Amino acid sequence: MPSVYGEQGLVCVDLETTGGSALRHRIIEIGVVQIDLDGSVHEWSTLVNPGVRIPSAIVAFTGITDEMVADAPSFDQVHRELLTRLAGRVLVAHNARFDYGFIRMELARLGVRFRAPVLCTVKLSRRLFPMYPRHHLDALMERHGVLCEARHRALGDARVLQQVLSVWSREVDERVLKQTVADLLQEAVLPAQLPADLADDLPELPGVYRFFGEGDVLLYVGKSRNIRKRVLEHFSATHRSDAEHRLAVLVQRVTWQEMAGEIGALLIESQAVKTQKPLYNRQLREVGTHYTICLEGAPLRSTVRSLETLGEFGECETYGLYRDERSAKRALEAVVRAHQLCARVLGIESGGGDEDGSCFAYQLKRCKGACVGEESPVLHGIRVRLALSSIKLPSWPYQGRILLVETDWRGQEDFHVLDRWRYLGTVQDPAEAARLDGLTVPFDADVYRLLKRVLATLKGVRIIEVASA
Repeated sequence: MPSVYGEQGLVCVDLETTGGSALRHRIIEIGVVQIDLDGSVHEWSTLVNPGVRIPSAIVAFTGITDEMVADAPSFDQVHRELLTRLAGRVLVAHNARFDYGFIRMELARLGVRFRAPVLCTVKLSRRLFPMYPRHHLDALMERHGVLCEARHRALGDARVLQQVLSVWSREVDERVLKQTVADLLQEAVLPAQLPADLADDLPELPGVYRFFGEGDVLLYVGKSRNIRKRVLEHFSATHRSDAEHRLAVLVQRVTWQEMAGEIGALLIESQAVKTQKPLYNRQLREVGTHYTICLEGAPLRSTVRSLETLGEFGECETYGLYRDERSAKRALEAVVRAHQLCARVLGIESGGGDEDGSCFAYQLKRCKGACVGEESPVLHGIRVRLALSSIKLPSWPYQGRILLVETDWRGQEDFHVLDRWRYLGTVQDPAEAARLDGLTVPFDADVYRLLKRVLATLKGVRIIEVASA
């Protein structure tokens, strides 16, 4: 079987960890199934004492408890055995960048640099079987009739990978399988000034990435559902625009911030671009003051106000977002003309008209007479609201601050702190949200539009309302 997958032996690897981030979390179990070129199979597994408590959600998922790892060796004590089993082989894993990233990070903590060719069975399954919508491990087991006696334990899942590879070697055309594997194992080409193992470090997760140039000047901030894919596209000749080509030549350092989902990536990208002002970002850079049309009082009157002067939209009825006061006034005047509303009653027109108090438009038969009592203030107010209804800005739908929670496939949660259509920050623990109390954040139209869309559906997120102090 290994020759179908290349000229090196294979090692199927699965890890259980205390969480989803290689930076913050630790390995608690390692499972390895080695497949030699002659087809012989060797297994090895060990529990690992992470040196920290195992979260209850991980205990429920894996069955591994603090008591089980209390007397287990540390990663330091098993890393040489692991390296021996990985040496000279293609590392095979499901969502391979997750397992590979944890191994590299744990070894880096010990001062050991490690690189290996990596084959992801999720990607391989998608390439070989594009007609199927799901490619997670349970879907592969069901599709290929593979059984597992210890699901969500490292060695049990590693055995599943070995069995799936065996099925594919028998059932998939050999030329197709070899070419697909070769394509997936092809190394990314990076500019000479960047570390050769950068592509190994980049996670295949949602998040925000930053490019720095000479003198650590921030050149660019971007976001993606797949950080690794998007960053490598910047350096790929097949994807590069002229601007990206110039940027690729200047990049000296790349950093990234993993997120649980795309909403967090969008929020942090928008905030970073506007506050840090990277040289190569063109969109999202303008914060500026935005204006809106306010309706209040009886009879109903209109004013154009800066959103910065409004503590929240609920202070008055608000309609439309405009980049300057002049645009807002022109929009209001156009609505008044189109619906034969009274500019004098609305407070737009202060002079002109006749001695009877009529507005100028009434003299031209373009006002239905609210200014002279021919139309009641109530009816005029109703018509004003109807005319502006399509651009009405909603009030904040909660009593106060909320936490918008995104959760990814690894169980990592991000808590985005939001208040009055403003993004205050992201924390990993709800208790940390208190440190953002009293933070003043300017209104951001891009953030408002994103939150309006997300809160209208709440798809893939949940809301925690924070009690007011």
